[in-house]
Amino acid sequence: MEVQAKHRFDEQSLARFMADKITGFVPPLQAEQFKGGQSNPTYRLTDGAGRQYVLRRKPPGKLLPSAHAVDREFRVISALNKTDVPTPRAYALGEDESVVGTAFYIMEFCDGRVLWDPLLPDVAKEGRRAIYEAKFDVLARLHGVDYAALGLADFGRPGSYVARQISRWGKQYKASETEKIEAMDKLLDWLPAHLPPSEETVLVHGDYRLDNMVFHSSEPRVLGVIDWEISTLGDPLAELSYLCMLWRTPMEWGGLLGHDLASLGLPTEPEMVAYYCRLAKRPVPEKNLWEFYMAYNLFRVSCIRQGVYARSLDGTASNVRAADSGKLVRPAAELGWRLVEGIAGASP
Repeated sequence: MEVQAKHRFDEQSLARFMADKITGFVPPLQAEQFKGGQSNPTYRLTDGAGRQYVLRRKPPGKLLPSAHAVDREFRVISALNKTDVPTPRAYALGEDESVVGTAFYIMEFCDGRVLWDPLLPDVAKEGRRAIYEAKFDVLARLHGVDYAALGLADFGRPGSYVARQISRWGKQYKASETEKIEAMDKLLDWLPAHLPPSEETVLVHGDYRLDNMVFHSSEPRVLGVIDWEISTLGDPLAELSYLCMLWRTPMEWGGLLGHDLASLGLPTEPEMVAYYCRLAKRPVPEKNLWEFYMAYNLFRVSCIRQGVYARSLDGTASNVRAADSGKLVRPAAELGWRLVEGIAGASP
């Protein structure tokens, strides 16, 4: 779409930066804004020779602490460019805010498909499972990288990931809270008191889902995983369960719950958990542990949605549908608390 008025920048200034930093760049520069993405405004850039790039920048306005870390995105993408995890090529990081008004980076434009609907209506029934297998395969590859060898040993703290996430997102939730939600308060109390006894540390994306990857235009192959803003060192089960929330959430939220998966050619949650665990050489998690991670992720998603909603109220959210996020905060939290109540032996 055309660049929103609040997200416009000096295209000539950016063109001067790109001419200096990117080999082969030819001015002038034309910018369009992507419709998706609720955090960092994202643009497709076209130079004078028709080459295309992607610009990701911090949004203008007052921001939550540690949010919108485009420098971290650039660092992790640059590192993963050296692995078999498909990522867009990282070109240049711009930390001088005078160029476009906020910090930014420029990466490769992956010319392929973004599959927004998990039902995959535009994919033939017999090809849908392969799409699901591709995204779980890439996740297993990501969790298998030697992050220390890539220079990312300090990209996060090993261990205690879930505890830190609960604390971090809980604080951000309270900072952006607009109404009292009993289920959120219960989850804020229960989750830290019932943490998994131990956890493995891997490199995690942080928001790994179908629409954060670009697929080949005709093959079930991922060309690039995008939106690495909250990537860090973390727990593989936390990320796997986040991806699998799709099967727990109703169709009104864009989930798979309530659909006849077999008739659609789509796999089940247990099938894909087993598929990932086989590729990653990890045991399939036992039921209560898995349900904890599901409840944790619903809590986390509620916190994120609340932040997006709060930004929509002050006008800094980049997605035109950001205000809708507020409608899903309460039901996601209440679903998370119902999962807690279903855990064998769970106490409030």
